[in-house]
Parts: sequence; C-alpha cells; structure tokens
Amino acid sequence: MSIFSTVTETEVTQEGSLSQGFLSASIKNVGTQVALVNGVSLGVGEAKGYPFVGKGYEPISYDPQGSTLQIMEIN
Repeated sequence: MSIFSTVTETEVTQEGSLSQGFLSASIKNVGTQVALVNGVSLGVGEAKGYPFVGKGYEPISYDPQGSTLQIMEIN
C-alpha cells in the first residue's frame, strides 16, 4: 500500500459514481442544468464536498442530467 494519495480531476457529463474507498472529494456543477449527487439536487454553480473523515467512503452516485460536473477525488 502506497503512503501517497492520488488526486484525480475530471469533468463528466454521464452518470457514474465516486470510487469506493475515496478519502476526500468535491463535485461542482459547472453546467446549465440541475444535477443529482447522492440523490440530492445540485444547482448550477453549486458545489458539494466530502472531507477526509479518517476512513474511506462508500461509493457516491452522481447524475449530471444534461449538465457538466467537475469532480476532484482523492484516493
């Protein structure tokens, strides 16, 4: 097991999920439609964060619903 974390930054337009075991993440809606993150609406220009809590997270689903999401995930 590496002692270093890996940072991944992506833009997505298709539904998916953050990987199981991620340590920290943020998702920002940079598109023009309301998106869904973990079943909750994420308005245009809004962001949601999942801070480090001492252990990995379960997968978190997202659905851009015609928008674009910028995602930064730390594993």
